[in-house]
Amino acid sequence: MAKVDAKKLGLMSLILMIFTSVYGFNNIPRAFYKMGYASIPWFILAGITFFIPYAFMVAEYGSAFKKETGGIYSWMEKSVGPKYAFIGTFMWYTSYVIWMVNVGFGLWVPVSNALFGADTTQSWHLLGIQALSGPRALGVLGVLFIILVTFTCTKGLDKIKKVTSIGGTAVVLTNIIVLVGSIVIVIGNHGQFAEPFHGISSLAHSTNPDYAGNPILMLAFIVYALFAYGGLEAVGGLVDKTENPNKTFPKGVLIAAGVVVVGYSLLILLVGSFTNWQNVMANPMVNLGNCSYIVMTNFGVGLGKVFGATVATQVMLGHLVARLYGLAMSLALFGAFFTLTYSPLKQIIDGTPDQLWPGKMGKVREEDGMPVNAMWVQCIVVCIMIFLVAFGGNSMAKFFLILTAMVNVGMTIPYMFLSGAFPRFKTLNDLDRPFQMFKTKTSTMIWSIIVTAMLGFANLFAIIEPWIDGDKITTIWSIAGPVLFGIVAVLMYKRYEGIVAKNGKKNNDGNDEEKKDKIA
Repeated sequence: MAKVDAKKLGLMSLILMIFTSVYGFNNIPRAFYKMGYASIPWFILAGITFFIPYAFMVAEYGSAFKKETGGIYSWMEKSVGPKYAFIGTFMWYTSYVIWMVNVGFGLWVPVSNALFGADTTQSWHLLGIQALSGPRALGVLGVLFIILVTFTCTKGLDKIKKVTSIGGTAVVLTNIIVLVGSIVIVIGNHGQFAEPFHGISSLAHSTNPDYAGNPILMLAFIVYALFAYGGLEAVGGLVDKTENPNKTFPKGVLIAAGVVVVGYSLLILLVGSFTNWQNVMANPMVNLGNCSYIVMTNFGVGLGKVFGATVATQVMLGHLVARLYGLAMSLALFGAFFTLTYSPLKQIIDGTPDQLWPGKMGKVREEDGMPVNAMWVQCIVVCIMIFLVAFGGNSMAKFFLILTAMVNVGMTIPYMFLSGAFPRFKTLNDLDRPFQMFKTKTSTMIWSIIVTAMLGFANLFAIIEPWIDGDKITTIWSIAGPVLFGIVAVLMYKRYEGIVAKNGKKNNDGNDEEKKDKIA
């Protein structure tokens, strides 16, 4: 028994896993770059109308279904039905596959900043071979990294915990350093902010001229804020791996949710203590890809100024901070990658019958419940996609951009499935509910409608904004992505129903006997 308990997640490990999966420090300088202080109300609005009530819903689902290993699939299957659950969960899962392809390339940018103090990835080459340079080098490195991550994850949850704890700790330390350093800068500058803060006026009016006076862009920013809160449900399948899940899991979710909302809002404000938007962000060389490193370099320079350092020392300190930030982001991405390589797949495999999946994909390892076969299939699919994008030339690069557009909307639509199923979940009478936030039918319906409507509103603007800007292709594919993934899920489920009918078995809403065999 002691050996099993040693592998359970404690409160701090769970909070770090949630924090690593949800919180992205990159979102802070990027939000400041997009809208300045005016981004804060949108983050608070998204936190109040989506993230916090959604976190309560996840906590209720997770604590009531603590014995279920299928995560959000099991939650929706028990609440509404297996087909509804599979379609929603499959669309959610496919978005993480594309995320892994994207990060397989993108994680080398912070690695480069950590090693060299700048993004030098375009000049990278492997083994002195010119053909393996630039994007191709990143593709090869991405493939090797994903194989290594998959191999490590198949060794069990205790290996994943070690990496995610390091990644989560790196993110926490980055925020603490920026928080404390910003306060030091404010005190050293006698309360003066580099970007003047004029209260309500600064929160209502964007310093970015592209957003100022453009209500469509400002409303579309809610999409960005919602995406910044995505990923909480990815750890929903870890309830069965948590110590004393009745209390630890909901407590961990709620603490992490509060820290994320406050952390985003406070640190966006503090970025302005050392960064003047017009002098720094208005530079045409600044973009979403590099603004985080520019902000952190500026942070180091600001600290140097407060302590009276020479200009040369300020510059050196700025480069040092940028390198340390690159290291922290590398560790955070590694941690998120380990969690998301395992958790989404675990949820969808654990909850569904074996026959839904081709071959042996639906089998899990008996001793620890790890979906090893499916993890290796996932690894192969991601590696093939990375290889095609890296070596396929411009046509494949464009194909990847299309895939990304397809997933941007597809990632939040499954949240609507989960919030939409919540009222049905609350009507179930045969559940032990150790944690309840929504105690009346009225509050359940109100918050379910608010969360679902907010997601629908965000997706609407995510779809129409590119069209307004003249990028009709992105709008078309943003609609086509969820439709395509939904059709694939429907076809897979119809295939499963055909197999059950052919074998003369009755589909008992999830095939409980198969699931009992799988999690025994």
